[in-house]
Amino acid sequence: MDLDQLHTFLEIVRLKSFSKAAQTCYRTQPAISAQVRQLEQELNTTLFERLGTRISLTTAGRIFGDYAEQILHLRKRAQESINELDRVPRGEILIAANEATCIYVLPTVFSEYKKKFPNVQLHLDRSYGARVVGAVIDNLADFGITQLPVQEKKLQVVKIHTDEIKLLVPADHPMAKRQSVTCHDLIGEPLLIPKAGTTRARLNVWLEPVESEIQVSMELDSTEMIKHFVMAGLGLSFLAASHCREEIALDRLATVSLAPEPMIRRLGLIYRKDKGLSKAAMGFIQVIIDHAGDSELNHMTAEQESSVGT
Repeated sequence: MDLDQLHTFLEIVRLKSFSKAAQTCYRTQPAISAQVRQLEQELNTTLFERLGTRISLTTAGRIFGDYAEQILHLRKRAQESINELDRVPRGEILIAANEATCIYVLPTVFSEYKKKFPNVQLHLDRSYGARVVGAVIDNLADFGITQLPVQEKKLQVVKIHTDEIKLLVPADHPMAKRQSVTCHDLIGEPLLIPKAGTTRARLNVWLEPVESEIQVSMELDSTEMIKHFVMAGLGLSFLAASHCREEIALDRLATVSLAPEPMIRRLGLIYRKDKGLSKAAMGFIQVIIDHAGDSELNHMTAEQESSVGT
């Protein structure tokens, strides 16, 4: 049984004629009759009573006719709903990202996205590092935002945000006035280190020359804890510059670049290459490209990278 057979059946019912239905369905009368026979064989019943040139529905035919109308009506509604997605996208999008990204990158993105796509629900899965990549690969999240590079052939990567990881110190700390620090400058200082993630891995490499001489006071897994513990004088830490602008403006914290080269941090939007993208999903990609970047920091970073390369 297919939708075309249902349409043919209802045309015969509407016109009370096989020959007229053949004309409106652009088929021959034998073809129309064959479709009805196939329906009757599948349903194991007779749908029409034939009295000479006149036809009428049997009891089974009347029951079947009601369901045929409902099925074709549902088909029409389904098609209209799908077509409507192009005009007024609906549904939901799930994004996996860490705490800091949720706080400092996504609010503006979400605000702009909701203006353009008010009928799409946005959901956040707060994850870290490899868990973000895993959630996207396993199709548990539509998109992920994570620190680059990401080495995974199944994923499409879109660079969206650049800033710098710096040493974080209290505003009145002697190092606050310095332009940069090396790992040797931190010998003897209590350090508050990110507990895990890409930044921690990069810091491990940077601190490796003094690994046996540094003092790791705490390992923390929260950007907010890091900032408040540094302000409380519990130690020095490392953080993306964009995550502590408010505290710097209020003269509570200061940041210092790492030497000999600045530690540039790049965020990327990731999604599966084989995933079909709805208009809502494509809209999210465009909005995050337009609003997740930091023009001031990107300009500063470009200058720094240029000076390093010369």
